[in-house]
Amino acid sequence: MAKNWKPEDKSIDLATQEMIRKAENDGVETVWDRLEEQQPQCGYGQLGICCRNCLSGPCRIDPFGEGPQKGVCGATADTIVARNLARMIAAGAAAHSDHGRHVVIAMHEYLEGKANYPIKDEKKLIDVAKKLGIEVENRKIEDIAKDVVNVAFGDFSKQDESLIRFADSYASEKRKEVWKKAGVAPRNIDREIVEIMHRTHIGVDHEPLSLIAQGIRAALGDGWGGSLIATEFQDILFGTPRIGKSEANLGVLDEKKVNIVLHGHEPVLSEKIVDAAMDPELIEYAKSKGAEGINVVGMCCTGLEILMRRNVPIAGNWLQQELAIVTGAVEAMVVDVQCIMPSLVDVARCYHTKIIDTSPIATFPGAIHIKFYEDRADEIAKEIVKTAIDNFPNRVKEKVRIPKHKSVAIGGFSVEAILELLGGSLAPLEEAIKSGKIRGVAGIVGCNNPKIKHNYNHVTIVNELIKNDVLVIGTGCWATACAEYGIFLPEYAENAGEGLKSVCKSLNIPPALNMGSCVDCSRMLVLADMIARDLGVDISDLPLVGSATEPMTEKAVSIGTYFVASGIYTHLGAVPPILGSKEVVSILTEKAFDVVGGAFFVEPDPVKAAKVMIEYIEEKRKALGI
Repeated sequence: MAKNWKPEDKSIDLATQEMIRKAENDGVETVWDRLEEQQPQCGYGQLGICCRNCLSGPCRIDPFGEGPQKGVCGATADTIVARNLARMIAAGAAAHSDHGRHVVIAMHEYLEGKANYPIKDEKKLIDVAKKLGIEVENRKIEDIAKDVVNVAFGDFSKQDESLIRFADSYASEKRKEVWKKAGVAPRNIDREIVEIMHRTHIGVDHEPLSLIAQGIRAALGDGWGGSLIATEFQDILFGTPRIGKSEANLGVLDEKKVNIVLHGHEPVLSEKIVDAAMDPELIEYAKSKGAEGINVVGMCCTGLEILMRRNVPIAGNWLQQELAIVTGAVEAMVVDVQCIMPSLVDVARCYHTKIIDTSPIATFPGAIHIKFYEDRADEIAKEIVKTAIDNFPNRVKEKVRIPKHKSVAIGGFSVEAILELLGGSLAPLEEAIKSGKIRGVAGIVGCNNPKIKHNYNHVTIVNELIKNDVLVIGTGCWATACAEYGIFLPEYAENAGEGLKSVCKSLNIPPALNMGSCVDCSRMLVLADMIARDLGVDISDLPLVGSATEPMTEKAVSIGTYFVASGIYTHLGAVPPILGSKEVVSILTEKAFDVVGGAFFVEPDPVKAAKVMIEYIEEKRKALGI
């Protein structure tokens, strides 16, 4: 089928454009080809007014009022849309929270003597323990760690009605009071997800506001629970990120070395593979196969995890995963969970690349299955690296073309790194906000969406915000886009307004800060909470906005929801499947302000979206008298 588009229509990134052309020449189908084949997409699904929650259906509501206005059971469009949205939140919260559980299990296995995951950041462990109210004086690190693990396990499973302990310990009293008053305080990470599935079963909850409230509760259990636990435990086990320099884009692949791409979200395995690739024996083994060494690079959020902590280069974000294989230079793409296209196996068949799936909960037909277990972590990591090395002689030289495009990028802006940069206190940042040098802060979260020109919204909205003196922080695929575009360099501050530029120059930092993977959105919550406490206000009072400029996953729905429930006005660059219900739209874009202090707005144009965000920031400044 002839394409109705050109590569430059799909991405602003030159490396991506080059590989789209190569894929076409090689006869390889990509995500954009499949999107075109799906046109026109289901209008009922886009509006959120189709239901398949029971065997009486599937049902759909006629948006024009001429056909059915109720499902077989009597559910209206408002009920169906609210149920579908709640289920999206449940899936997103489950993905991030289960990620957190896996990291807690890894620490537990280490403390039980069953896995080799020694604690790298004892100070972070002690800081977390103190926040949780755990005694630390005159105690062994291992005993403190066991108590922290038990608190985390309790937040997943406790049965009482009290607020989960991580949220209770990290969120301010003002914010917790908002949640309690609205009846959305999360009681148990797993329970809130299960309750959504129960409520949305046929014949249970039909009230849109009630369903959305439960969705908010589950999302908060993710943001201030599961995701927060993931970030804190990963910092404890693997080290809290510090500011460092790396590279980004497909050009980080090395034609002369064994290339291993680590793709997915959980660093429990990827950290071990990075270590294994540095093993002198394996390096010599690679040389015996004709390679000059081993080159490990990241993809998606696993890539950001190892970039933040180990300065490992990142090859790309979600829409670039197939294209990394199209270079013909990847010996192995090692995948764990989340945001991994099933198509990778088909693309890999066109080259010599081996797809290695590793998670016991994620199996890909046609991949090599080397399942990962914490108690054999080092052994399995070496097996994976050896498998990649053995594949190097199978590389087809004529099929290899690595784009030269890559950019230097600074990352590692954890909350701790920011505090260290500012001399141990957020006061300099807060003073810059009060003085107007920085008008406000925008927190941007990741995803790419093939319906949106790759990286365009991410880069455009940053440029619009920074030139108006708005400091940008963010995570996920947005961070990779900025890294590829050169935004994460101090000299990019020349594109900022005079106030923000002066702050960046004084601190030698970029005008936008990479805070990590999508699970690390919790870092932004913690930072916002700290500023709000220092200023004696609630998060909803701050000149602070959020944005998901290219949202795609159910995780993005959960993230956006817990941003809003934390009191943050949040932009969406793509329309979620809710337009089939005026009531749900009203709740999310208007009524939520009165309930939790934040709300959504949708604007596909990033320039117009930035204008709305800046206007909101100025309103908040005026209300604070700054």
